[in-house]
Amino acid sequence: MPEHLLLVERASYWKGPIDGYPVVTAAEYLTDPVWQQKKGLRIVNLCRSQRYLGEGYYCSLLAEARGHKVIPSVRTLRDLSRKSLYSLATEDLDKQVQRILGRRHKGVETTSFSVTMMFGNSPLRDFQSLGRELFELFRAPLLRVSFEKRGEWRITAIRSLGIQDLSDAQESEFGEALQGYLSRRWRAPRQKRQGRYDLAILHNPNEEMPPSDARALKRFVRAAKKHGLDAELILPRDFARLGEFDALFIRETTAIDHHTYRFSRKAASEGLVVIDDPDSILRCTNKIYLAELLKSNRVATPETVVVRGGGLDELEQRLDYPIVLKVPDGSFSRGVYKVENRAQLEQVARRLFKDSDLLLGQAYTYTRFDWRVGVLNRQPLFVCQYFMSKNHWQIYDHASQEKEGDFRTFAIQAAPKRVVETALKAANLIGNGLYGVDLKETDTGVVVIEVNDNPSIEAGVEDEVLGDTLYETIMLEFLTRIEAGKTPVAARTAGSADSAEGN
Repeated sequence: MPEHLLLVERASYWKGPIDGYPVVTAAEYLTDPVWQQKKGLRIVNLCRSQRYLGEGYYCSLLAEARGHKVIPSVRTLRDLSRKSLYSLATEDLDKQVQRILGRRHKGVETTSFSVTMMFGNSPLRDFQSLGRELFELFRAPLLRVSFEKRGEWRITAIRSLGIQDLSDAQESEFGEALQGYLSRRWRAPRQKRQGRYDLAILHNPNEEMPPSDARALKRFVRAAKKHGLDAELILPRDFARLGEFDALFIRETTAIDHHTYRFSRKAASEGLVVIDDPDSILRCTNKIYLAELLKSNRVATPETVVVRGGGLDELEQRLDYPIVLKVPDGSFSRGVYKVENRAQLEQVARRLFKDSDLLLGQAYTYTRFDWRVGVLNRQPLFVCQYFMSKNHWQIYDHASQEKEGDFRTFAIQAAPKRVVETALKAANLIGNGLYGVDLKETDTGVVVIEVNDNPSIEAGVEDEVLGDTLYETIMLEFLTRIEAGKTPVAARTAGSADSAEGN
């Protein structure tokens, strides 16, 4: 029988309504190798600090990387972080809300109301059906749902709570709800399906370093037309128009706290085929998640240490200088720092810890170039060498006028077999979307540096060998997925956000 684990920020927060289930602090789960190696865990994250890059957020993130089933998943935490995201899913519930509250408050001058849901259960009988619907949408143990009457009653806010938010009077009720939830079989939430044949390509002409230049975008549009897709270049301001399309292709650098994720999440919620899908963005944009995922699946990487506040001594003990220190969600060599000594380490770490509870320390591994293997639907698409920028240790040098190094593109069969195989193993842990895997060849073997959900595809670089075939291959994949009548973009791995969420 699978083992359950309850996570809290402090042991003193646990009110103890149920015996027999281990209670572990977030810090223990994040740092103790026992939990990293344990398989088959079902985790209920009861931390209140679930903000982006907070400790509770990392608990759900690393649970997914370790192949544990967890609620709430990272996708749920992100959905609940912004009304613009969760309101996409709650619009269909407004009639039910009006019916319940219109009847409950008939003749009463009440304009606001809130209720706490525990695993989809409500203390108010007439809210039980709505509670189950909300739990189907947002698998969070504790939700506070707020309603306001603005002509008609509507849901105005949904917030995930921690166990310390419960009152003494709610202890028994929570215990019963938790016991009932853990005794049931866990399953994935319902998925929506999508329609056909119009493709939106999201780009930003003002982006300094876009993943695709103007010439590449034109080639995508031309390739789409060849395969019967009507492709349109859309801008960030076109968010409200997503419902007009059958698929979304994001050609703007992705990030979690950014409109690119909101575009992806809305597209997925409306049943569009989408690349980059929201699960891939969640996984690839966080280097700590990737490090944990690769380590758990025995994919070689430079020696890596997850660093918490106060953990610099341990980092020094495990890695020699120079050390590479990374923020979890940097891109294009941003947020990556090489430190030569303790003074530099403390200075950089102090600055980075202001934005993230965890950092990544990595053994410095210099090579003249990085390999980049493009992967689409679990198959290699292109292979490049990216050389380090002149007189710099990275491909991109943002302080120099000559910002990036040279490149060389290979036919897949001409690239080293172990490089391509390692890249496929890493990318396939994320899903079956479009990825760019960065690797280094060292004296001890090939190591993976990171997996990108939004790889660069520029005219004259990644397409140097395949030419128009590169663009047509990607467009044909969109067409195939649209015609299949389902959305296979989300990962089917054990650690996926869908399979990671329980019933």
